[in-house]
Amino acid sequence: MTTLLLHHPATLEHKTPTGHPERPDRIRAVERTLAAEEFTPLIRRLAEKADTDTICLAHPRAYVEAIQEAAPDTGLVGIDSDTVMSPGTLEAIERGAGAAVQAVDAVMTGEVQNAFSAMRPPGHHAERTKAMGFCFYNNAAIAARHAQTKHGAGHVAIIDWDVHHGNGCQDIFWADKTVLYASTHQMPLYPGTGALSERGDFDTIVNAPLRPGSGGETFREAFESRIMARLEDFGPDLVIISAGFDAHWRDPLANLRLEAEDFAWATRKLMEFAGRHCGGRVVSVLEGGYDLQGLSDSVAAHVRTLMEA
Repeated sequence: MTTLLLHHPATLEHKTPTGHPERPDRIRAVERTLAAEEFTPLIRRLAEKADTDTICLAHPRAYVEAIQEAAPDTGLVGIDSDTVMSPGTLEAIERGAGAAVQAVDAVMTGEVQNAFSAMRPPGHHAERTKAMGFCFYNNAAIAARHAQTKHGAGHVAIIDWDVHHGNGCQDIFWADKTVLYASTHQMPLYPGTGALSERGDFDTIVNAPLRPGSGGETFREAFESRIMARLEDFGPDLVIISAGFDAHWRDPLANLRLEAEDFAWATRKLMEFAGRHCGGRVVSVLEGGYDLQGLSDSVAAHVRTLMEA
């Protein structure tokens, strides 16, 4: 068994205004990185579209239909101040959700050990009924619900190391005892959520905020003491990673000081945990990461570590 990579050229057709950090070049950088010879063993598949019923596992139908209706035939349509739709956006976000679901199917059936979805735009800021922060559909949340409804997963853990707090996942799973959402993130920073005191109705929200300027040592300590400790108690059947790489020191949108090796370390920690507790089942979905070199180096370290399985 090996690592599955989900990708699709439609992800490049989600256009954003000139100068917008969430741009198609992000995926081009990832694709160039993963074209290296060391990544030849990856199983590569094109992402399929998720249907409306699947997306509605995490979002109300009225919200999904509103996003579908907002899709323009030409030009750009603003959803909020930094979240826009172009003519290619709808297919990109449907395939982003579909890639996350395909990854779950392949991992839960034992076809592969783990999987990485290299799709954009990201998803972890998308709340049940609100698109924001470059995000429309919450891919990690859809993946978690799909694992439960189709594959009978009792407990699912979503671990998020994007530099921005995943308010969308927190919103969707706040009152859910079957899904653990755990996040390291810079605070204060957009979107303003993610305080230690935000724990959910069943103590299944775990936030580990980091101060601006924090580096790898602080990140690793918080990851160990806050997230891994709670994960051991929770006992998931599947680990989903919201893999944002904007905590890298090069990233222009935040002020953490992580190196690519810090993401490899966190990946290895989660893989070791999954190997002990849930058959090694890990699904990773790309979130942020806006410096192309930092993104490339971090994705390489992350996927290289996934392939160690």
